[in-house]
Amino acid sequence: SQYRLIASDMLGFGFSDKPKSHTYSINEQADILESLIQQLGIRRLHVLAHDYGDTVAQEMLARQLEGTGVGEWLSVCFLNGGLFPETHRALFIQKLLLSPLGPLVNALSSKKRFRKALSRTFGPDTQPADDEISAFWHLINYNNGKHLFHNLITYMRERKVYRERWVGALRDCNVPLALINGSVDPVSGAHMIEHYRNTIGELDYLVQLDDIGHYPHVEDPQSVIAAYTSFLNENGATATQ
Repeated sequence: SQYRLIASDMLGFGFSDKPKSHTYSINEQADILESLIQQLGIRRLHVLAHDYGDTVAQEMLARQLEGTGVGEWLSVCFLNGGLFPETHRALFIQKLLLSPLGPLVNALSSKKRFRKALSRTFGPDTQPADDEISAFWHLINYNNGKHLFHNLITYMRERKVYRERWVGALRDCNVPLALINGSVDPVSGAHMIEHYRNTIGELDYLVQLDDIGHYPHVEDPQSVIAAYTSFLNENGATATQ
């Protein structure tokens, strides 16, 4: 089947604008994405999110449940991300970036340090290759984006402030919900799945990828595609939606 895929870079990421003097927020990112959906005239959509995007999707899902969201969601699927602030095991570098030392730590960051930190989040047998590291590093630096590390990391505080709203969106979700999760991710791996089951209950669809880390779509893209396609098929998705 062929689907229309919309994959936008959020503000501060990828090839999007990266303003330096700006207060980044999850709510603003949700506003931007909803504006894009509206401009493209998308009426019904499936949502696939990862990491920071998981949190943005949780806010957008909360709006769907309130009846204020743009477009009609047909399903939502999360890859590894901090769905619960209490299970998000921040890396040491993330904690430093969030601290008053953030700007200094950011200024001292290098490709070598970035490789070391990123590699810790990948599975033991799916470590990022040199060209992948270079691609990640290029996207970070594009539009002078490296200066944003300590600005973008503030979402970790937002997750705590809006915890009830965003976790509540998962609990009250009224469309099929899936998790495709790398189990050995030190940030949001198998421990997050266990907490989800204890806090909310069983999922509509769950795939746990053994020996895969925080970036399942990079580490094992074929398994992610197979799992996500299966989820869509199980929930009556068609290529015309």
